[in-house]
Amino acid sequence: MYDFHHLRHVKEQSASKKSLWITLIITACFTVVEVIGGIVSGSLALLSDSAHMISDVLALSLSMTAIYLATRPPNARFTFGFLRFEIIASFLNGLALCVISLGIFWEGVRRLLNPEAVNLPIMLTIAVIGFIVNLVLTFVLSRSMEEEENLNVQSALWHFIGDLLSSAGVIVSSLLIWWTGLMWFDPLISLVIGGIIFTGGAKIIRESFYILMESVPEKFDLDQIRSDIANVEGVEDVHEMHLWAVSTDHYSLTAHVFVNDSIQPHCIILAINETLEKKYGITHSTIQMENAIVHPHGEYGREFLRQQNKAGGSASVSG
Repeated sequence: MYDFHHLRHVKEQSASKKSLWITLIITACFTVVEVIGGIVSGSLALLSDSAHMISDVLALSLSMTAIYLATRPPNARFTFGFLRFEIIASFLNGLALCVISLGIFWEGVRRLLNPEAVNLPIMLTIAVIGFIVNLVLTFVLSRSMEEEENLNVQSALWHFIGDLLSSAGVIVSSLLIWWTGLMWFDPLISLVIGGIIFTGGAKIIRESFYILMESVPEKFDLDQIRSDIANVEGVEDVHEMHLWAVSTDHYSLTAHVFVNDSIQPHCIILAINETLEKKYGITHSTIQMENAIVHPHGEYGREFLRQQNKAGGSASVSG
């Protein structure tokens, strides 16, 4: 019989899905235009932007795959469903951003040492069109992020923020070359663009890495949560506690607790779960109730019992 969960490990993400489809179609069309324009004009800044656009198409395709996989229910092998693929896709997207930026740095330095002529009218025209396209797509993805928290969409958004700044950089580069005749402005702007892209990619890698390593999400204070569980009536100690994110906005918690045998265990569990849900929004938790004599956890439990006995002895003397 299938192990049905009380919490569905799936994400429908209708808003994210719609936004990504719109951005994928528009991006794919404009990428073709920008690649041709970059080759014809000979602009490195424009070519670096087009390379970034190609990565956007791949990143969006990966993000779409992650979103569709996230709608698949858990099975006997993947008991958390396929939510974690969203984080894997984000990590790969961030890595792609960093690799592309390193390529831009390399070519930018080469062009600084050996400046090459560019076709300014073509370069400026495509850059202006690109700026408008990227502005619209950045707005679409920003609206999607407001509706649904999704690291996958966030990584795609960083791609387009980089594209938006890239297009602005190409426009500035075109105008500076036009006014001064100095061709090294083109590779110089491309280096700035590469730095911005690398920063965004590193941020996405960092966030997805923490989730893949099952670290405690930054929004939670583990010590405070432990204290709140310990304050539940009947709980005498909290240990072996773990809190991690399966995906963005999808958290799981496990903990062992020594409990007072005089209180109904089901009442303790209910109170802990209510505390976690109401105060922290954590709806998927597994609490193991224990007796320190039966489950001492080695020296930890024995020390707990010594402290309990010492406290009991002190109370007797005081009485």
